[in-house]
Amino acid sequence: MMEVPSLVSLSIDAVKRELLHGDDLIPHVYELPPELFNSLVNCLPPLALQKLQSEMLFRSYDDYDSTSDDLKNGRKRGRNGNFDKAWKALFKLRWPDLVNCVQPVDWQQIYWETHVQSCLDEAAELALLPSFSGCLGAIQISENILKYIGYVDHMSNSASELLKLSYHCQQFGNYARCLRLQNVLCVVESSQLLRNSKLQSLVVRWIRSFEHADGLCKLLSQNCKTLTSLKFVHCKLSSSFMDAICGSLYLGGAETHQIQHFSVSTSSFLEPNPVSLAHRLASFLSAGRSLCSLKLCDNHLDWNFARRVFSTLLDASSSLSILDLSENNIAGWLSNFNWRSNALLSSSGVAKSLQSLRILNLRGNNLRKDDAGSLRYALVHMPSLEILDLSDNPIEDDGIRSLIPYFAEASKMFFPLTDLNLENCELSYDGVTQLLDALSSVGKPLNSLSVADNGLGSQVAEALGNFWGTSIQVLNLEGIGLGPSGFRKLKDVGMEDLMLVEINISKNRGGIETAKFLSKLIRQAPKLIAVNAAYNLMPVESLIIICSALKTATGHLEQVDLTGNIWDYQPSHDTMLAEFQHNGRPILILPSSVASDVPYDDDP
Repeated sequence: MMEVPSLVSLSIDAVKRELLHGDDLIPHVYELPPELFNSLVNCLPPLALQKLQSEMLFRSYDDYDSTSDDLKNGRKRGRNGNFDKAWKALFKLRWPDLVNCVQPVDWQQIYWETHVQSCLDEAAELALLPSFSGCLGAIQISENILKYIGYVDHMSNSASELLKLSYHCQQFGNYARCLRLQNVLCVVESSQLLRNSKLQSLVVRWIRSFEHADGLCKLLSQNCKTLTSLKFVHCKLSSSFMDAICGSLYLGGAETHQIQHFSVSTSSFLEPNPVSLAHRLASFLSAGRSLCSLKLCDNHLDWNFARRVFSTLLDASSSLSILDLSENNIAGWLSNFNWRSNALLSSSGVAKSLQSLRILNLRGNNLRKDDAGSLRYALVHMPSLEILDLSDNPIEDDGIRSLIPYFAEASKMFFPLTDLNLENCELSYDGVTQLLDALSSVGKPLNSLSVADNGLGSQVAEALGNFWGTSIQVLNLEGIGLGPSGFRKLKDVGMEDLMLVEINISKNRGGIETAKFLSKLIRQAPKLIAVNAAYNLMPVESLIIICSALKTATGHLEQVDLTGNIWDYQPSHDTMLAEFQHNGRPILILPSSVASDVPYDDDP
């Protein structure tokens, strides 16, 4: 038998319809008792909720001082939380995968910002079609998007405008703080559509032509007082384009801008004379008094370009904390620097912008041992450096030896180096053993170290055993060639007072010796949370050894990755998965029957 709706539910449905279809709100809705008002708020679709909340602001002017924070945020006193919870529920309903990825101060703002982004993404797909020849603003939003905000076919005639992109940009664009734009949207019309926005972060993709650059610059000019983050991805940039960007972002005629985070990645610089383009970029960097993050990644930069940029940063007045020059080809970029020259240093003897640098990423730049020697002198002038990534550079043992004196000195700094990445640097047992011995004796050891994908062999086990007696928390030993003998040696070294939180020993072909080592480690490392032991050629009996250790462990282990080992999934494994869990999730990640059919080959 169909349930008869209550009078309350019928009344709420009537109010919802009035909010969606009517031109005026029901005057007495604001005087509803709190319980009824909350019930109404919790069941309204976004369009109706927006209309109700906006009208409350209009009707509440007499109740507040004009400087009231509640008034500025568009909320009536005592009902702020009700609206915010309703917006959060609507966001979770529409984007369940994103709700844990954002920490908004205002769920209404983040809802409409994400809605505008969805509309722009859909419009970009249509505008890219060869058959498209109209205006962006006239593009009709799909029913799939409209249904989420409460649009229905029988709304008033004036609601036909709601079908167009222009309506959504003009009505909700003022909520947009962070947007991503494809090149087809970087036209002059977009600056009109988003004229009410107050962007703080902008990501632009696939800029290729002057038309795109011209439209983008108009949008930048409109938001120059609020924009702090600007990222270019898959773009082609020229010196004239850099000049246009600078002109769009300069404040009040002065040659300064307030960009804090500037990034160009997977892009190319179109310029016959790269020195000219480097000069334009250098001018932009010099004008950034607030610049704290600079990323120029995977842009085919050469040593000359990198040297010009780095020279600019030495004399800039910004407080740069992140410098990322990864995935370029800048070998030799520091070869001619004289780090004892007063021209490169401030009155305190330290390069100006390097004093605050915390993260330096030079991964994948084809740096050699001579570059490592030059880098040593540069690093001395970075007293706040905490994270250094030199992975995927063939610096070899001589390169790492030249850096060891710096690591010893860095441990004495007020902000010592904490994370060091040396993956795939063509290091051998000799160089890494010297490094580990040096790091084991410093006053403030590292928190994280990666020497993955270097052919170190089983001989490095003894030095590793001595090193992890320090306060190291994250250790990556993936693919270093430990083999069965290496794991056997590691198992025999002392494991007292281990501080390890995460360890990666995957792709080391350790066989059952891997499981025996893990059995001891799990018992001896009370703070261990995650272990990656994938692709170690472990036989099925290894699972019994590991499970036995888990039963007696007293720590807080959350994950043990055993994928890629040589056993097939069996129904009996379900019992093990159910027995060992953390917060309702299995601790063990076992090989699947599908994955086990694919052999692992770690040969180069």
